[in-house]
Amino acid sequence: MSLFDYNVQERVDDFVAAAIAQANVTRTNHIMWTMGDDFNYQYAESWFRNMDKLIQYVNKDGRVHALYSTPSIYTDAKHASNESWPVKYDDYFPYADSTNAYWTGYFTSRPTFKRYIRVYSGYYLAARQIEFLMGRSSLGLFTSSLEDAMGIAQHHDAISGTAKQHTTDDYSKRIAIGASKVEKGVNAALTCLTNSNKTCVSSVPKFSQVVVVYNPLGWKRSDFIRVPVNDEDLVVKSSDGNTVVSQIVVVDNVTNNLRKLYVKAYLGVTANKAPKYWLTFQASVPPMGWNSYFILKSTGSEIVPTTYPGYNNTEHVPVVVPPSNNTIEAGQGHLKMSFSSASGQLERIFNSASGGDLPIQQSFLWYRSSKGDALDPQASGAYIFRPDGNTPTIASSSVTLKVIRGPLFDEVHQQFSSWIYQITRLYKNKEHAEVEYTIGPIPVDDDVGKEVITQLTANMSTNSTFYTDSNGRDFLKRVRNYREDWNLQVTQPVAGNYYPVNLGVYIVDEKYELSVLVDRAAGASSIQDGQLEIMLHRRLLKDDGRGVAEPLDEVVCVDQDCQGLTARGTYYINVEKLGHGAHWRRTYGQQVYSPFLLAFTHEDATSSKPYSVAKDSMMDGNYSLPDNVAIVTLQNLDDGTTLLRLAHLFQAGEDPRYSEVAEVDLKKVFGKRTIKELTETNLSANQKKSEMKQLNWRVIEDAESGPAPVKGGPVDCRALVVALGPMEIRTFLLKF
Repeated sequence: MSLFDYNVQERVDDFVAAAIAQANVTRTNHIMWTMGDDFNYQYAESWFRNMDKLIQYVNKDGRVHALYSTPSIYTDAKHASNESWPVKYDDYFPYADSTNAYWTGYFTSRPTFKRYIRVYSGYYLAARQIEFLMGRSSLGLFTSSLEDAMGIAQHHDAISGTAKQHTTDDYSKRIAIGASKVEKGVNAALTCLTNSNKTCVSSVPKFSQVVVVYNPLGWKRSDFIRVPVNDEDLVVKSSDGNTVVSQIVVVDNVTNNLRKLYVKAYLGVTANKAPKYWLTFQASVPPMGWNSYFILKSTGSEIVPTTYPGYNNTEHVPVVVPPSNNTIEAGQGHLKMSFSSASGQLERIFNSASGGDLPIQQSFLWYRSSKGDALDPQASGAYIFRPDGNTPTIASSSVTLKVIRGPLFDEVHQQFSSWIYQITRLYKNKEHAEVEYTIGPIPVDDDVGKEVITQLTANMSTNSTFYTDSNGRDFLKRVRNYREDWNLQVTQPVAGNYYPVNLGVYIVDEKYELSVLVDRAAGASSIQDGQLEIMLHRRLLKDDGRGVAEPLDEVVCVDQDCQGLTARGTYYINVEKLGHGAHWRRTYGQQVYSPFLLAFTHEDATSSKPYSVAKDSMMDGNYSLPDNVAIVTLQNLDDGTTLLRLAHLFQAGEDPRYSEVAEVDLKKVFGKRTIKELTETNLSANQKKSEMKQLNWRVIEDAESGPAPVKGGPVDCRALVVALGPMEIRTFLLKF
């Protein structure tokens, strides 16, 4: 018997049967099969040799025609069929591959790694801007090292948290190496930019601590900066010499202990000089520019204007308020929160400016992770979220409470358990609460994996509906236990209603909008009406059988002593009247993603500082981008051109004022330079927009939903004003 081609007919029959089966559920007679899979197709030559042979014999058989294709060939063939198509507006979340296997765990898996990537994504965006401001110099394109590492970290088994531990460690190491190179470039660039004599060497006597604050957003911005210090007798001065109100708060024990552990674990040294205090002050910085602040020893003669009662202006001593009455109130400005002195729990949020007044509770709970059962061995793992039961366990119904008041903000410290700690900050002039949580090590001594959530329960009637973002852009309507495309059979009432959140999640009723923004990707849901929950951390003891082949049990080790990973993060809570929440979500969401970039140096505060450009902006004097537009990319390219992407932040109909066409004056954006050439491209900047082929598709009538999207028109090369419609992103290549 000859072994050559002995199974050809069998393979051809299998191929044809699979093709016909797929064709029966696909419009037109064109189908595409993508070749490739995890852990397969590693030997390209043998795979292509076999595919060549398969194509040859399938076409000889004649029942179907097979060919090597591309996305363009396939799309053109579909379009040429003149078929009418339905339009899908929702997404495919949440995905499940069997009854108890919803792939909603990875929305939260490895939360500290997700945060690490988010931090350096924002940092990379700001560093590219600084690189652009420097122009061509001996530094070269110093951000490329981080670009490579961040690109690799977008792999579907990297940022998702579904890689093995040693692989995740390698991703982290690559980011750290890339970031350290970029930091050197940023340091050198800021030294050049802030020196009026254009020299890039700092040789100034070291008398005061200088904080150079760079704002990567296209809006003028005031935000609070927290600097760790060891001296409480300090004063902050702005670049014009005026004293700035500041506040000193003692570093809490949870933060101190966490810092000591991680310094020892990762650097191998004992931290003997841990910072004692947080120095906080408000910085005001021009759009895409910087401002400088000076931290000095107090002489006792500075007058810090504040009318806050009980706060010592010269000694910066905050007032610690022990619970005494039935209710403890916190908040400096319009936004206030009240807490029960009996239970230590949040009871109410109210905003005197917007008129919002909402009874609300916040607590931490955890789901028991399923290890599988007799009916189904499926376990909760890095991919899969399968709770053992649908009712989470509350961490604590009674919480210890401490309130610290000061002229800039109030802090509410809550100890929910031995491994859950939370600080809520209510800043003056801010319309939201900043909530910093510390979770871990999650105990597993009881041999139970735990998936930890924070839950906000408000007195709202929400009709099973909530909203989550899609990749930080559109907010999509989610309805509990419902799918628009088919009749859902509910097998997992919790995991089957979890969705990914990159920007935020919110609920609405007839009066209010309750919004939460996150500082990293996470899973979120609304399992009960009037309730939001966000999964913040998970520690599991079983693998879920989807390829990781190890439990999601992250640990931190000092010598041979290992304990579970502690996750620290921040989420932001806002309550607005109905119809007014979008502006905060969109604009503050940009601030969360792109925080101030801080640089530190020393200089002689007693001199007139002729060498220093303490404050400047890339933009024209008083120009700022509209509130509904952001610069998402500003990058020098190898060929000497500059890549610019502008994005409209609002959806159509999302806000009565900001869901309109916005205009950006590029001459004012680049006030210090002259644009000599502008070319609009596709989103990936590899094709001129003027050369793009636009296909017009026939649409099934009942699938059409309202008017066509509004988009900005061509850019006049003399006026250089760019118009953007709701959710539009426009990409340009510039030459200066």
